[in-house]
Order: sequence, then structure tokens, then C-alpha cells
Amino acid sequence: MTSKEENEIKHMLLIAGRKQKDKLLSALSKEGGHIINTFFGRGSVKASLMDVLGFVHEEEKVVITCLVTHKEANDIFEMLIRDFRFDRPNTGIAYLIPVDRIGS
Repeated sequence: MTSKEENEIKHMLLIAGRKQKDKLLSALSKEGGHIINTFFGRGSVKASLMDVLGFVHEEEKVVITCLVTHKEANDIFEMLIRDFRFDRPNTGIAYLIPVDRIGS
């Protein structure tokens, strides 16, 4: 990977239980997250669908967004798996959205 690719900006979005908010914010900040925003949400999956998909019903969610470089994103994903067990069901979800440019 070239240094240009490593420095490409990505928009990261995480959804997890509200109880994890403070620890996630601290960890994202340490790993290089920029312009970190949080808001609260409620789960909207119906109970029967949740049973089929194996989800535990938890309405209280925190949604966290931030900007990261591609390299920082890789480090953050490793941290989410290592420290928050995002590789296990019902712990959280995180994904990236490419940012082509920033400006008006």
C-alpha cells in the first residue's frame, strides 16, 4: 500500500450499546479518530426478526461517527476486535464510507 492510499480519508460509523460510549470515545481518540460525533438511537428490528438473525434485543444504542485515514481505520478495527469483541455477535458494528473530497 502506498503512503497516498494510507492517508486516504474515510468516514467511520460505529453502532454499539450505550454503556460502551465512554470507553469507545476514549479508544477512538487514542487511535486517531478525528471530528468524533455521537448520538443515541434505538434499535428498530422486530423481535421475531431478531430471533431469526440471532440478535439480542437492546434498544439503547450509541452511534459514533468520525473521520480517519485508511491506516488509522485498520488500527481501529483491530482495537474494536481486541478490546470490544466486535467479532462476536451482539457487541457492535463498524464500517467505513469512502470520502472522495471535503469541501463546499
